[in-house]
Amino acid sequence: MKTISIKGLHKPVSVLMKGSDYFYHDNYEKAAANLDAYFASGGNSIDTAHIYCGGQSEEVIGRYMQERGNRDEWVILTKGAHHNQDGPRVTASDIRSDITTSFEKLQTDFIDLYALHRDDPAIPVGEIVEALNEYVSAGSVGAIGVSNWTWQRIQAANEYAAANGLAGFSFSSPNLSLAKPNEPFWTGCVSADAETCAWHETEQLPLLSWSSQARGFFTGRFTPEIRDNADLVRVFYNDDNWERLERAKQLGASKGVSAIQIALAYVLNQPFPTCALIGAQSSEELRSCEEGALIELSSEELKWLDLSTDEL
Repeated sequence: MKTISIKGLHKPVSVLMKGSDYFYHDNYEKAAANLDAYFASGGNSIDTAHIYCGGQSEEVIGRYMQERGNRDEWVILTKGAHHNQDGPRVTASDIRSDITTSFEKLQTDFIDLYALHRDDPAIPVGEIVEALNEYVSAGSVGAIGVSNWTWQRIQAANEYAAANGLAGFSFSSPNLSLAKPNEPFWTGCVSADAETCAWHETEQLPLLSWSSQARGFFTGRFTPEIRDNADLVRVFYNDDNWERLERAKQLGASKGVSAIQIALAYVLNQPFPTCALIGAQSSEELRSCEEGALIELSSEELKWLDLSTDEL
């Protein structure tokens, strides 16, 4: 499987990252089998978070790595500082609380990639960068990044880090998919628009995309008339996205692959380093992702898929 490099981490990161937001104790055997199959395919990177499955996701991953004895072979991305019912939680104390819990649940003393799950623009970036650098300096975190931050806040944080001799953010994890959202899937979430992608291209900052396949929009199960998935209707139903779906079908047919594989390839063929977080839970879904990750798209094909040109 192809890999990318992330500054601060001395391991390659597979371009397909295994999602774990269905890892519960009562389906441990399924989660472990999914991880085994993903690892056998050449993947080595897993995405989790302090809040996933009420904390069970990290616990399941910790148990799995202990049982398999393969912690050093994995790249763990976990996230903290998600808001709660009282509002934002992106203070230094919130970060310390969440990361301490994550170390315990994952049963590890090293987190390869640590990201802040959300942002709070009211908190100066300097305070946040300083708090995270405690762990980078201690050698307990490899690289730091963010999820659902705007590129402007990332740039401000990295400028502060550079000016103060600190480690900056070396990756970002917003949503990026061929289908463009009408509104955030969850309040406060960030999707990479054209301006964000242009910034990533300039900076060559790796982007790790959640909902990289638009939550199944390109599977063929959905049409403008099928409206039983309220969230998908709210977020992705628009005329431009139906046209993108048609173009993905056409391009897929010409290459002998499916539309959803084209949608995955769109994410992985950007002009900057990318990974796609995948939710594959069956051998068929994993195989589809493996094949999609091998598809190469030209810049002209990317522009055509994204409706930037009508000529291919």
